[in-house]
Amino acid sequence: MNHVTCHELIDFLMEYLDGELPPERRAIFERHLSICPSCVAYLQNYKATVEMGKKAMACDGDAVAEGVPQDLVAAILAARKG
Repeated sequence: MNHVTCHELIDFLMEYLDGELPPERRAIFERHLSICPSCVAYLQNYKATVEMGKKAMACDGDAVAEGVPQDLVAAILAARKG
């Protein structure tokens, strides 16, 4: 395989980001990224989403950000119980 389609790139994105692709396949993916701005944008958004997910999972579930109105917190908690 000397090239990869956008669909194939997306199918193997996690392995690419985790460094689990063999060097030859990684080079093919990087070649595709060098000519496909859509996939570059997708990759950047994907990375940002993964990072936000990691931060959300690391957050104390009972913690409330400073400055959040208590009535908003109460409304959200009430809706969760709903």
